[in-house]
Amino acid sequence: MIEKNWQLSPALAPKIREQFPELPEVVLQLLFNRGLTTQEKIDEFLNPDYGEDIHDPFLFREMPKAVERIGRAIANDELIIVHGDYDADGVCAAAILISTLKILGAKHLDVFLPDRELEGYGINKNTIEIIAAANAKLLISCDCGISNKAEVELANKLGLDVIITDHHTVPNPPAGGPPPAFAIIHPLMPNENYPDKSLSGGGVAFKLAQALLKNNELGIRNNVSAEKWLLDLVAISTVGDMMPLLGESRTLVKYGLIVLNKTKRLGLRHLIEIARVNKRNGGGQTLDTHNIGFQIAPRLNAAGRMKHANSAYQLLITEDNDEALELARELDHNNQDRQKETAEMLAQANAFVKEEKQENSPAIFILKDNWPIGLIGLVAARLCEQFYRPAIVMTRKDGAIHGSGRSIDEIDIISKIAALKDLFKKFGGHPQACGFTLKDDTLEKFKKEFNKLVGEEVKKKKISPVLSIDAELKLADITWGLYDLLQKFEPFGEANPEPGYLIKNITVVNVMPVGAQGQHLKLTVKQDNSPTHKIIGFCFGDENKVGTNWCAALKPGDKIDVVVQISVNVWNDNRELQLKLIDIKLSDTKPIIPNS
Repeated sequence: MIEKNWQLSPALAPKIREQFPELPEVVLQLLFNRGLTTQEKIDEFLNPDYGEDIHDPFLFREMPKAVERIGRAIANDELIIVHGDYDADGVCAAAILISTLKILGAKHLDVFLPDRELEGYGINKNTIEIIAAANAKLLISCDCGISNKAEVELANKLGLDVIITDHHTVPNPPAGGPPPAFAIIHPLMPNENYPDKSLSGGGVAFKLAQALLKNNELGIRNNVSAEKWLLDLVAISTVGDMMPLLGESRTLVKYGLIVLNKTKRLGLRHLIEIARVNKRNGGGQTLDTHNIGFQIAPRLNAAGRMKHANSAYQLLITEDNDEALELARELDHNNQDRQKETAEMLAQANAFVKEEKQENSPAIFILKDNWPIGLIGLVAARLCEQFYRPAIVMTRKDGAIHGSGRSIDEIDIISKIAALKDLFKKFGGHPQACGFTLKDDTLEKFKKEFNKLVGEEVKKKKISPVLSIDAELKLADITWGLYDLLQKFEPFGEANPEPGYLIKNITVVNVMPVGAQGQHLKLTVKQDNSPTHKIIGFCFGDENKVGTNWCAALKPGDKIDVVVQISVNVWNDNRELQLKLIDIKLSDTKPIIPNS
């Protein structure tokens, strides 16, 4: 485990305090840390309002064209195909559009989700030919399509109109511009004026659904009610795809969690029950973004990773209770298998790193035959976290080498891949993640050149993991009043992480190992004359996971500094404030870096 440097956020500027005297300093500090320094942005963040903060979908330049074409397809009883993706975002996006089209009275509908291993990401030419041969006249993509220019050109030749809804990075336009789709709904398109640039694939699909439901010509009543019942899927797609929870996306997730907690979707109800999601903080607790990110989305993703995403999609749309229960059980089993297989692959990968003496290499490279393509990205992510350097995990299947990479904040992995583009059959990604297929006989050159590029950048930068800390508190500051104020910052997620607080020079009163193997640390602490507080540190008694067995290292009377989150422990209907340990050190042993 690599030790993290503690970095405390810059202190509030005096002018910020003067501008918002009505807000407590710690609240202002958290807002300041998130770049929220105007009254408008602060109001939107602290008090999200669906009626005020959700943008008009017709702000998308080509939304009128898309709505008109879909309305025409419904009126003419054309076959409409919705093309999604195999992850939670793509599956939810497909379910959003199919559900909406059914409300609008579309009679001829079908959905296509690619097989991760056989077809890969996005639209391919074979799929286009099959869809056109089925006499479909309209293809609506969701969570994909913006990089499929050749495929859209083929669709046009075969008499198939394409509407693209996507949110992925727009490629540098090749000669001739973007894909020649009938309409493109994408917040990152050049000259697109839509205000929110960080919608998920499901979020973009929702905007199309919203526009369709608002279109008076289609004769839909109670359209606001209909669109709000889609928000459970928007919340899952946004959190599952790790999109920033600021602006419109935050509002969509805020209201989406309300809908998720009373979802009408039979499959989700069963999945929540089987995964024991509602047991996380005691019975009766409402579902939150943590439940989505660690329990719901992984089970939806497991379908596409282990078998086929169709089972996840069917779970979201089925109206048959028996089928819903069966599918929920299947996804749960898929997830258990995924966890087991990933753990086995990670153990093999760590052994390989040691055998090849890669611990100090600029990048980690793993190549194993016949590893599941759907799991190599998960292994790469774990290795990247462990060694704090880019990790490339590859598998050889059917004569081809498929790879997935993950990177640290300081290294833009996709720019390195792009610099070596001639070595690949295809590639794609963003600064912290990539996927690719290598050309024949280019493996060794790829490893050499990639390591060279990364090594050159490492020399220029100070590479070390950082633990960002929102604010410094005293134990006496931690009250129910503060906890209630901090609830305004939920939902937590990307760009709005759950705040971490530094508390310095506190005294250990009691040390207690807890858990079946004593792997968790429970502390009672005090500071000056304040009441004692309890701290729970999950896995802080496991040397292999955190580097030190703190259950053995600490004793009463020790002075420690901690980084904690403020939570509530529920036990036998009793609620008490509890501090969740993020990191720990003995006082005066490690400097805290001010973030300038």
